[in-house]
Amino acid sequence: MNFLTLDLNLLRVFDAVMAERSITRAAERLALTQPAVSNALKRFRDSVGEDLLTREAHGVRPTPYAERLWPQVRVALGALRGAFERKDFNPQTDSANFRIATADATAATLLPSVIADIEMHQAQVNLRVVPLTTRDPRGLLERDEVDVAVGYFPEAVAALMAQGTEATLRHRRLHQSEYVCVMRRGHPLSKQPLTLDAFCDAHHLLVSFSGRPHGFVDQALIALGRSRRIVLTVNQFFTAGRVVSQSDLLTVLPASFVEATGYQASVVERPLPLRLARIHVEALWHLRHDDDPAHQWLRARLVDAAEQLTSRRPAS
Repeated sequence: MNFLTLDLNLLRVFDAVMAERSITRAAERLALTQPAVSNALKRFRDSVGEDLLTREAHGVRPTPYAERLWPQVRVALGALRGAFERKDFNPQTDSANFRIATADATAATLLPSVIADIEMHQAQVNLRVVPLTTRDPRGLLERDEVDVAVGYFPEAVAALMAQGTEATLRHRRLHQSEYVCVMRRGHPLSKQPLTLDAFCDAHHLLVSFSGRPHGFVDQALIALGRSRRIVLTVNQFFTAGRVVSQSDLLTVLPASFVEATGYQASVVERPLPLRLARIHVEALWHLRHDDDPAHQWLRARLVDAAEQLTSRRPAS
């Protein structure tokens, strides 16, 4: 491919079709006709010398080559947009809509402060929380399905740090916490030191975003040659708090999330009888939004909210 002769408008068409997975919807988004979009895709395919899409019953499916190419095209287009768009953001006059992928407890601990800031300053900003169903949100961010992901993503963050300047995602630590064992007030195990034997013999509730039947605790137990019985798996911390407060199930939660369950008065926390790594709650976003003033404003609000959370309950 001769880059000097490449029509850069074809990149916009390619990006729209990849985002919409439909020529019809991409045409509507670009205010073009379907034949014009189809013709642009054909020209782009001829330019790169690779097949890009295959037709399906309800749209198009990208080829592996297109999937590899798209993130780089998105970053390049984002940089170009940033070069031409104005660089200031006034939340009182400029409207903005953001999608945040996070768990219910994270939203409950951070968003009240963010919303208070929006209300106090009459910011024209709207937030939409997208359910977090994975410990690795990189795909959501790469596909531009969310603007920022907030949570505990140890594997994703480790991968980004290993990539260094080659990474297309950015991250910032917001706050840290530690895991504790949570049980109802009056639970038999709450009246004595929690031993590993007692912990393993008890019945447990697991919070799992993806629905997997095991988590960090089970990995640590396996390393010790031990195991536990998980009677119930849920995907919300609020549900976990309610069930545990009304049963003899134990659960393991970040200490900073116990209040967010809504059942703090009905449960007690006990130190775990095994060692787990500390929880580092991070914000992740794509490089395409790194210099965007509106996105910078949102990330600053999340940092402020995390600082307020830490001041209320200092990390141990």
